Amino acid sequence: MMVRFKAYCHAILNKYLSGESIDYRQVISLFLPILIDQAFLVGLSLVNTAMISSSGVAAISAVSMVDSLNMFLVNVFVAIATGGTVVVAQYKGSGNDKMVSKAASSSLSAVTLVAVALSLLVLLFYHPILKVLFGTAEPEVFSHAGTYLVGSCISYTGIAIKEAVNGALRGIGRTRVTLVLSLIMNLTYVLLNVVFVHYLDMGVLGLSVAVNISRYVAAGCALFYLLRMDASLRIQLQDVLEWNFSMFKKIMFIGLPFAAEQLFFNGGKMLTQIYIVSLGTYAIATNAISSVIAMLLQIPSIALSTALVTVVGQCIGRRNIQDARKFTRSFMWLSSGALLLMGLLLLPFFNPLVKMFSPPAEIMDDLYLIMLVNFLAQIPLWSISFLLPGALRAAGDSRFTSISSMLTMWLFRVVLGYVFGITLGYGVIGVWAAMQLEWGVRGAVFLWRYYGDKWYKHRLIEPTGGK
Repeated sequence: MMVRFKAYCHAILNKYLSGESIDYRQVISLFLPILIDQAFLVGLSLVNTAMISSSGVAAISAVSMVDSLNMFLVNVFVAIATGGTVVVAQYKGSGNDKMVSKAASSSLSAVTLVAVALSLLVLLFYHPILKVLFGTAEPEVFSHAGTYLVGSCISYTGIAIKEAVNGALRGIGRTRVTLVLSLIMNLTYVLLNVVFVHYLDMGVLGLSVAVNISRYVAAGCALFYLLRMDASLRIQLQDVLEWNFSMFKKIMFIGLPFAAEQLFFNGGKMLTQIYIVSLGTYAIATNAISSVIAMLLQIPSIALSTALVTVVGQCIGRRNIQDARKFTRSFMWLSSGALLLMGLLLLPFFNPLVKMFSPPAEIMDDLYLIMLVNFLAQIPLWSISFLLPGALRAAGDSRFTSISSMLTMWLFRVVLGYVFGITLGYGVIGVWAAMQLEWGVRGAVFLWRYYGDKWYKHRLIEPTGGK
C-alpha cells in the first residue's frame, strides 16, 4: 500500500513539477527553505506587533504607519535585488558560470548604493515627510512615528546587503543559506525586542534599536558567507567594488521598472493609509492587525511566488518556454490551494489570534469581517495578481508587469478606496473591498499576457553554448 502511494506521489509530482530544466526534487529543495523563512518572517512580525501593542494603541498605530512608508522605500532596493535574481537565474540556466558570478557581485553593488542614497534622503527630510503623510495623526502617534522612521532608515543599508546576497543565492537555488541568514536576522530581532520592549519598556525606541542591530548582524554574516565560505558564486571583494555598467544595465532592465512599480504601488497603499489615518486611531489599528492576519494566510503562496522567479528564470535561460509555462501554471494552482488550506486552518482560531494584539472590543467585528472576506477573495485572485507577474518578470517582461500594476493600483485601489471608504462611509472595510476588486482587474490583465507570447520574447542575456 505504501509503495503504491509513493509511486502515485512520484507520478503526480513528476507530471506537474518536473521538466527538462528542473525536476520536482530540485523544486521542493528550493521551495522548502523559502517557506520556512517566510513562516518565521511573518510569525516573528506577528509576535513583534503583538509585543509593541503592549505599549498602547498609539504605539502600534505609529509602527503601522511608518512600516507602510518603510515598505515603500525598502521595496525599491528589494526590487533591484530581484533584478539580480532574474539575471543570475538566467545565466545559471544558460550554463555560463562566469557571468553568474559577475551578475551576483554587480547586484550587491547596485542594491547597496540605492539603499545608502535612500537612507540619506529620508534622514534629511524625515520630518516634512511625516508631516505631509501623517499630519492629521494624534500628537503621541506622530512622536512615536518620528522615532521609528529615523531608526528604520538607518537600518536600510543592512537589510539591503542581506537582500542582495539572498537574491543572488536564490538565483542559483541556494535557498538553504538564505534561510539561515533570514533566521539570524529575524531571531536576533525578536530576542532584542523581548529585551528592549518587554523587559526594559523602551517602546518604539527599543524596536528601532532592535531592527538596526539585527539587520547589520545579518548583513555582516551575509558578506562573510559570500566572500569567505561560498564555493558557487566565487565572488571577491574587488568584484563588488568594481562597477560593471553592462551588468548594471541588465539588472536595472528588470529592477528599475519593478522599483518604479513598487514606488507607485506602495505609494498608493500609503495614500489609502492616509484615508485610514483620517478615520482615527481605531481604524489604523484595525488595518494594522488585519494586514498581519492577511500575511499569515499568504505564507505558502508568497514562498511559491519567490521560488517561481528562480524556476522560470532558469527555464528562460535555457530558452525552454514549455517548461516556463508548465511551472507557472502548476505554481498558480498550488498557491490557490495553499490559500484555501491556510484559511480553513486559521478561521477557527480567530479569537485567540486577534487577542494577541489586545485590540479594543469596538473593532472585533470589523476584524472578523475583513479576515473572512479577504480569505474568500484571495483564493481565486491572489495568485493571478501577485504570483503570475513574478513569472512574467523572471522572463524579462518587467516593463509590462510594472505598468499594469501601477495603472490598476491607482485607477482602482486608490480611487475606489476613497470612494468606498470615505465618500460612501464604509471605512476600513471599504478600503479593503477596493483592494480586492483591484486584485481581480490586475489578475485578469496578467492572465491575458500569460496566454500570449510576448512575455517570453525578451533577450535579457546573451546566448551561450552552455548546457
